[in-house]
Formats: sequence, C-alpha cells, structure tokens
Amino acid sequence: MSTVSADARMAGAPVAPIWGELRYGAELARLLSDARLRAPRPCADAQPVLLIPGFMAGDASLTVMRTWLRRRGHRVAMSGMLANVDCAGRAVERLEAQLERFASDCGGPLVLIGQSRGGTLARSLAVRRPELVSGLAMLGSPVRDGLAASAQVLRTVRWIARLGDLGLPGVFSTGCRDGECCAGFHADLHAPLSPDVHAIAVYSRSDAIVDWRACVDPHAESVEIDSSHCGMSVHPAVYRVLEHALDRRT
Repeated sequence: MSTVSADARMAGAPVAPIWGELRYGAELARLLSDARLRAPRPCADAQPVLLIPGFMAGDASLTVMRTWLRRRGHRVAMSGMLANVDCAGRAVERLEAQLERFASDCGGPLVLIGQSRGGTLARSLAVRRPELVSGLAMLGSPVRDGLAASAQVLRTVRWIARLGDLGLPGVFSTGCRDGECCAGFHADLHAPLSPDVHAIAVYSRSDAIVDWRACVDPHAESVEIDSSHCGMSVHPAVYRVLEHALDRRT
C-alpha cells in the first residue's frame, strides 16, 4: 500500500462519519463488562510500559489502560502531558529523557504504547533509542501522514497553530509542519524500525478522526479492529491485541 499523498489529504482523504465517535461509551461499557479483561491475570515478568496520549489529550485519557496494565503487574509511566499539543520535536526530546530515566530505573527496555499522535511520538522514540524499547503499540496513529485527518480536526490544528504563532508556550506553530524543529521527527516516522522492536499498528476503517490508511505502518504488524478513534484506549479488541503482544514479550 502506498503512502497517503499530500494531494489526497488536501483533497479531503476519506474518513468515516463523525457520529461514529459516539461509540466511545459503548466501547468502554463492553470493556468493563468483560470479567477477564477487567481482572487480568497478573504476569510475573511483566515489562515496564510508557503511555503517551493522543492529540489534545492528556495522561488522564489513558487512566483505564494504566489501571489494566498495573493489574497485570506492569510498572507504568505516564508522559506528563496535560494536553498533547506541543511541538513534536520538543515533545520527543522531553520524552526521550523520560524514557532514559525510566529504563534506567527499571533496569531494562520498555514497551511504548501511544494513542493517535502519541503513537507517532512513540515511534520516533523507538527509532532513536531502540536499545531502550522492546515493544511498540500505535493505536490509530497516522504515522504515514499526520494531517490525513477529518476536516474538523484540521480546523482545530490550524487554530492551535495560530496560538503557537502568537507565542503561547507549549504549543506547536505553523512553522512546525515543515520547519527544522520537527525535521528529525518527520524522518523518524518513515525510518525502518529495529527488528528487536516488536511493533504493532492498530487501525480502524470506521475511524472518524484520521484516515485509517495513514495508520498502516509498513514496518509494523498491522491489526484491524472496528473501533472509534477515541475509543481505542478502551476498546476490548485493543486490550486483547495488547495482551497477546505483552505476553509474547514476557
């Protein structure tokens, strides 16, 4: 499958109807009603995990996943983000330092799990520091084209970028798209991943936020589920994918 082109994106790459995102509540309810997932089997050799939230979201958006991972026995570190809207170049540098500290504290490599934009940041970390990363899970992450998104999302991106242009700290600007600050980050999204990093890219054709084709990473194992975009952090199918991936790494 070829990379989603900028021309296709500018013409309005197809995404599912936005009302599909209303499934979040039902997806969470199904997860909480699944006794096996609600009370997972503890793993004696569970690897540490670093969680990174999606665009405009903070660590609180991954509370359910963090709780599930801890019940499995994983040490879990959060990104420290209140809202994932910083310049990607700055965000990756800060996360890299956090990755180094957490890996040193744990005495070994980590598993990175990122939702949406968080998955693109996680991929960049895996490319830069493969010796510190044993696994990577990208949930609805547009690694092939970060702007292959719905019209509503692109309007929000432009609005936030204007705030960055005005000098609001901790916010990306219009210059980040093609600027030197994010050049390394963009290169990381297309670079091969180390064979020692078991990478999974989860996508949904009914994703109403990003074009699912942009989430299919040619260097990762692609797994299709039927989920809303926001619901990937609470969808039972995602947890089964993660359970399998984490168990094969332990």
